[in-house]
Amino acid sequence: MARKAKKRRYSRSASEDVEREMRRYKKGTAKSGPGGRGGRVKSRKQAIAIGLSEARQKGRKVPKKASKRKTSKKKTSKKTTTKKSSKRKSSQR
Repeated sequence: MARKAKKRRYSRSASEDVEREMRRYKKGTAKSGPGGRGGRVKSRKQAIAIGLSEARQKGRKVPKKASKRKTSKKKTSKKTTTKKSSKRKSSQR
């Protein structure tokens, strides 16, 4: 049997944005922060994150950030436990 084609998680245009940012990083001209005021990009991961962020701003198809996905899963599966806190007595002067 033929395999079913998997659905793309990232759009091709999003990968182009990441590719463009990687070129800037390799060239040494990639800047981080609003308006490039955060300084030079120092790692590949940072360059990829900037490229994906730009793609999100343009409305491209990019999955949600990992931190947001993890917190939503934890809320549904994990029970919350409360600890009793001991109150300190305030000293009178």
